[in-house]
Amino acid sequence: MVSYEEADVVVIGSGMGGLAAARTIAQFGGKRVLVLEQHYTLGGMTHEFSRAGRYEFGTGLHYISAKAGPFLEFMTDGRVQLSPLPDDYDVLHFPGFDFAVPATKERFRARLAERFPAEADAIDGFFRTTRRAMSGLAARNVLASFSAGVRKVGWPIVEQLFPSTYRSLRDQLSRSFRDPRLRAVLAARWGLYGIPPSSSAFGYHAAVPLTFFMEGTAHPVGGPKELSRIILEILQRYGVVLRPRQQVSEIVVERRKVAGVDVEDTATGRRYRVRTNTVVSAAGVRNTYALIGKSQELADLPEEPSAVMLFLGMDRSPAAFGIRGENHWFMPDLDDHDDFRRPPGEGTLYVSFASLNNPAARFHTVEVLELVDPAVVDQWRGTPAEERPESYRTLKDDLTERLIARLEERWPGFRDAIAFAELATPLSFETYQHSVLGSFYGLAATPQRLRSPRAGCRTPVKGLFVAGQDAWGSGVVGALAGGLMAANAVLKPRQLGTMWRAIRSGGVAPDPATPWQGYLRVAAMETLTPTVRRIRLEPLSTDAMPFSFTAGQYLKVDLPVAVEPIERAYSICSGPGENGFVEIAVKHEPDGLGSSFLHEELAVGQALRVSGPHGEFTCDPAHDLTAGTLLLIAGGVGITPLISVLGAAADAGHTGRIVLLASYRTEDEVAFRPEIEALRERLPGLEVSIFVTGLNARIGVDVLRAYAEDAYRVHLCGPASMMQDLIGHLTDLRVPREAIHTEAFVSGRSKETRQEKAHAIALAAAAAGVAEFTIGMADGDPAFSCHPGQSVLDAANAAHVPLPQSCGEGACGTCRVRVVSGAYESDTRGMFSTDELAAGWRLACQTLPTQDLTIAR
Repeated sequence: MVSYEEADVVVIGSGMGGLAAARTIAQFGGKRVLVLEQHYTLGGMTHEFSRAGRYEFGTGLHYISAKAGPFLEFMTDGRVQLSPLPDDYDVLHFPGFDFAVPATKERFRARLAERFPAEADAIDGFFRTTRRAMSGLAARNVLASFSAGVRKVGWPIVEQLFPSTYRSLRDQLSRSFRDPRLRAVLAARWGLYGIPPSSSAFGYHAAVPLTFFMEGTAHPVGGPKELSRIILEILQRYGVVLRPRQQVSEIVVERRKVAGVDVEDTATGRRYRVRTNTVVSAAGVRNTYALIGKSQELADLPEEPSAVMLFLGMDRSPAAFGIRGENHWFMPDLDDHDDFRRPPGEGTLYVSFASLNNPAARFHTVEVLELVDPAVVDQWRGTPAEERPESYRTLKDDLTERLIARLEERWPGFRDAIAFAELATPLSFETYQHSVLGSFYGLAATPQRLRSPRAGCRTPVKGLFVAGQDAWGSGVVGALAGGLMAANAVLKPRQLGTMWRAIRSGGVAPDPATPWQGYLRVAAMETLTPTVRRIRLEPLSTDAMPFSFTAGQYLKVDLPVAVEPIERAYSICSGPGENGFVEIAVKHEPDGLGSSFLHEELAVGQALRVSGPHGEFTCDPAHDLTAGTLLLIAGGVGITPLISVLGAAADAGHTGRIVLLASYRTEDEVAFRPEIEALRERLPGLEVSIFVTGLNARIGVDVLRAYAEDAYRVHLCGPASMMQDLIGHLTDLRVPREAIHTEAFVSGRSKETRQEKAHAIALAAAAAGVAEFTIGMADGDPAFSCHPGQSVLDAANAAHVPLPQSCGEGACGTCRVRVVSGAYESDTRGMFSTDELAAGWRLACQTLPTQDLTIAR
């Protein structure tokens, strides 16, 4: 049975073109946008996959321009971080000579003139022609987003004004130069868009290797998947619905107008139709025309090449072979290296070293790409992967060996450093990219494509548009531009003005109240005690930290301990006045997955993804100058945020009384001794007492009595049992409860444990036929529903019921509520005294109802 849904706009495919169209149409057109992706992972060719539990491989993005450019800046709201490749970023290997391509067009031109002085004037003329060819391509592609009438008039004018755009690359080089070696150098890197010099339109060559990459190159920090991670997060902000594992079987057309799309959810088998009058297909022109039954209309377009890609995991760095992260191109000869119909393994090879250019990479990888005729796998096409005969495995093994042999010839010993190898063939790209015959770059970048009315974002069907590589040009950024061209065709003129102004400005400025997210580099590590390590994090490329914080806050850090990183929270120990770095202190827990990584495997120079600052355990001594005592109490590594508080006090010139009571199990575990002594010199009112519990010295009620009477603010951080006792003592000593601020350390498995409990509660409720619980408010405010397995805080947020909150993890203690009645599971995390627990106080983020509850704020 087919069900029905509705959407204003349906986008087919979640590659960069589809995501760009989805964002712009939702943001500037105010439309409800649904994105349907056939793969199980969103993000198209920014997708990465892992092997052997350690190696991360990119599938389509290997390097981009060193300057992200306005399109990518817009799509990521300026959050993309890039790591530059070496200055000589492409090294070309020809029989008998090599040539290294440097960053910047000026240096490239100068190096060419130095190597080929007899053609210096011709080189200058060639670059002038390149600029015009690039302009012609841009003009043609922009016109492609306009109506058929505008295209019919405009395209012949563009070809007349910019004839070099439409010439073949070989033709243009023959017109420009006599020296075959110079022609070979400038013809190289056609693999960046996929069509050899004899067939490719010079406009594409001018745009990609000779323009887009001429200001240097870079690799996304965190890998290609970081781009889609940021973009997908932003799309959700605009209400875009994203669904993986959705196979579109037909674009429904009625009277030459789009009426909807027929879809199968391949995860469940459900079939449904989405009614809509606007569809943007980022699945490629050939797939799009197949979905409307008009594939025959593309018969005049030449076939596209596919590719084989060899993924290598290394047991040591490629730097051992003198490689610094530059790409290497291996051309078999000067005159015929442009023929991708050579036997596989004998053509032009492109070799990249993403792990050398991604400071967040833990293990080293190499990717080898060769463009091939898709016919090389014709005999196995249409067979399920698990049923392909041994002959297919033999082809892959033989081709893997030939490719490795070429690397070994260049870098003797390279073979012995390979720990893992896997080869993707055109059948792989057919399966995962869902491209016709494994086409790697979409429609062939030929003069025929430039002249075809079918190559662009417009189609003969009203309401049907094409995004992605086929709407502009090759590569991830080319696909992004194609998505913007599709939006250019969909949106109204007044909406377009707003869109292009926003693109030129680089997207939406970050909300200052939103924690920063991005990568920081490990600058230094220091052992403070046998179990505690201090880690300094600094910006990747600028002198100033990208965020500021208040003393007492913490960072969330993604730790790449497995295929999927785990997130952990660590208090900041550096002072907020330091803007060149931030420091955290981490205790090594024997069974702690995160702390073990930070103590045993983390290396200086590695980049970690961080978000922050977070937390309400804050103290600003520059403002907290009330007469009385600022009482700081720490247990073990709980002193970490309090060191930041003391540093802030010293920077503020605080002269009032500050008391630090710090408890440790042994003398060896006393952390920050030198820092505390230095702070004594800067803080005349600082009193410090160290308690070693192994020597029967404890912070008890008698110790606290001496400071409680005039303590206007107390900051308490340490083990849960200690905090529970001390909160009770301080309350007994009549310290106002609102003056006591607590911070608990989030257990390494706390989130997992909560998820496990939530799952069990949901299963039990389903078995009992319970669909939801009700949470009533003791103050008379309206009750709200809570799905089984949902926390009180999540349910309140979903119902727009205001509860105080900050971290959502049980670390800050902000979301205090009192459970008046009902059953639940919770984790108190040392945030309450025994009396408070008895009175029903709990953390809303940790409390999972198992029946109806009544709570008080």
